[in-house]
Amino acid sequence: MYPLHVYATGWHSSRPSHDAAGYGLRLTAADRDRYFDPTWQEVSLDFVGDEPATTVQLSPSFWRGCSELRSADIGRWLLKADAAPWTQGNPPGVVLTRSEDNRFSARLLERRVLGR
Repeated sequence: MYPLHVYATGWHSSRPSHDAAGYGLRLTAADRDRYFDPTWQEVSLDFVGDEPATTVQLSPSFWRGCSELRSADIGRWLLKADAAPWTQGNPPGVVLTRSEDNRFSARLLERRVLGR
């Protein structure tokens, strides 16, 4: 059944851009409903690279309408990889690959300029 790939984008709150706690990953509501189990209280993320793995609590708002995985650990990973801060409307893309029930690896998508 594994692996399963889910695409997300970087998310940022109104906190200062250097504050890791203001970052996370945004999923579409459809992907949240399709690939995340409502019985899960948390998900584990293994970051591709040398950042340690983390556990992200899933708040009740995650299931209602704010489908972001919010964590300072995600923010530190994005900042260290120079994927954050980003220009408005241009967040980085992230691939979440499911490896176990509620465990995913997180990898930044490389941006490429398309040739003409």
